[in-house]
This record gives sequence, C-alpha cells and structure tokens, in this order.
Amino acid sequence: MTTKAEWQRIPLIVSFPETAKYTETYGFAGNSGRVNLEGQLLRGAGAPSKTVYVFMHPTSTLQLLPMPTALADSGLHVLCAASRYPKNDTALIMEKVAIDLGKWLDYARGELGYEKVVLVGWSGGGSLSLFYQAQAENPTITHTPAGDEVNLVEVGLKPADGVIFIAAHLSRAETLTEWLDPSVLDELDPDLRDPEFDIYSPDCPHQPPYSAEFIQRFRAAQVARNRKITHWALDMLAELKRRGSFEQERAFVVHRTMCDVRWFDGTIDPNDRPIGRSARAIWVIRARSMSARSGSPASRRCARGYPSGATTCRMPRVR
Repeated sequence: MTTKAEWQRIPLIVSFPETAKYTETYGFAGNSGRVNLEGQLLRGAGAPSKTVYVFMHPTSTLQLLPMPTALADSGLHVLCAASRYPKNDTALIMEKVAIDLGKWLDYARGELGYEKVVLVGWSGGGSLSLFYQAQAENPTITHTPAGDEVNLVEVGLKPADGVIFIAAHLSRAETLTEWLDPSVLDELDPDLRDPEFDIYSPDCPHQPPYSAEFIQRFRAAQVARNRKITHWALDMLAELKRRGSFEQERAFVVHRTMCDVRWFDGTIDPNDRPIGRSARAIWVIRARSMSARSGSPASRRCARGYPSGATTCRMPRVR
C-alpha cells in the first residue's frame, strides 16, 4: 500500500498594478487599478523543498484536480496559480495571462524562497506554459491580435527552470478549430447547415468510418468557417475604430463548437476512447477515474497572428 505524504493547503494572493495602456472593465480579477490573483500552495508540513511545481491554466483553477493533489501526496511542493480570468474565458487575453504567470514565478522565487520553479502544463496549461517560456526566453510580443498594447518585451518575464506537459493540447486556437462544426452556413442562423458536413444528422451522406477524402474536406471546411468568423471580427474591429464612438466592443455567439470526426470514428487517432462522446466528456470521465485511483478529490480572441485563429473578439480600447 502506498503511503501518502501529509500536506496542507495554503491560500495565496498576488496583487500588482495594472500597467496596460487600456482599462478592462469586466471579466477579470482586479479593482482600483490592480490585478488580484488567487492560488494555493500544496506542501507538506515540516517538509522543505527547493523546487516547486507550478500549475496554471488560462481560465481554470486546478487545486482540486487529481494531478496536483497526487503530486502533493507524493511529497512534492505544488503551486496552483490562477490567472486574472478564473472560470471565465469570455474576457481572456492570453498575453495578460503570461504576465500573471510571470508574477507567480516571481512570487515563488522571491517570497516563497524556491530555488527551482517548474511549470506543469496540463490541458490548456500546456500551450500557456510553452507560450510563457518562449516569451520569457525571447520576448517579441508588444500587442494582442486585436491591436491592444500588452508589451511582453518590457515586462521582464523570467524563464522557468523546466516545463512538463501532461495531456496538453497544441493550442486553444488549434483545438477550437478542430471542434468547429463546418456544416454551419450562417453564423446568425445555426439551423441553416450543409448536410454534406452535418455529421450529427442521421441524413449525413458520410458515415463512420470516414474516408480520408471526406476527412480532408471536413477539416478544410472547419478552417474556412474559422477564417470567415475571423474576417468578420477583424472587419468589425476596423469599423468600430473608424467610427470613433464610445462603442469599442461587440459581443457575438459562435454556435455548434463541439464537432469532431474523431468522436464518431475510432480509427482516427485510435486509442481507448469511447465512441460517440466528446473530448470534454471523455476528459471528465478520465479525471474522475484518476481521482478514484489516487484517492484525491477531483471567447477566445480575434485571430490575426495565430496559426488557426480563434472565434470571438474584443474590440481595441480608446487610448
């Protein structure tokens, strides 16, 4: 029988001034010109360590998930750090999340006294960790894809001492594109669909296992829908900026964003996943399974500059 280390949860708060050239008005943790980040340090009482393993997801909190608690059970020190957008990705600005992660690394080294800081990228935290490390080692970004100034060149991000990836996807943009329903013909009327790609319809002429030719056209149609949404968003950004009015934002809904041929066809990227369930449902099932085994409790932005784009936008602020 495996013996678990005894450890405690220590709540942490990191607060720092917001230095961006524009002001966010909703959807983030902060007030009075400051950003307030919350986290938890999982560490054993009387069990010092020179190394801490840092988990961060762009918009989720991870302190109750199986992997961080399993590492704490094994005696490691774990810092579960939240960004300024906890449980809310509608307002997410990834460049600002990189700043938040940098503040946590500074805190871990400067205030908590750790000599080594290792990023652990779980799920969406994987691409975040890699994005952070790349910008810490060679900063290049000065503006978001929407044109807002978030200068990572001047902020002074410090590299982590190591990066670990656990069940990490390639990026939010890549994943969202692979899940877009390409059958949608009109973004304002998602019931208007192309039956050729409507794989949820029993009348779809293509049934699993899908042909390689159909999969190629399906993927191309997903990218095409992504690009169509992106072009609309960029045009709207330009139009609102041209008007010069007080309206600087325009929200919209992207319908039918859970559609992937892999969920119906187990011959595509074959593994032991149950067929007919989405990746999110599979993740929840596996997370619960991991929890049971370990004994531990268990929109996106405008696309310019990103490989596959994204599906919503936030308008640039008046300087």
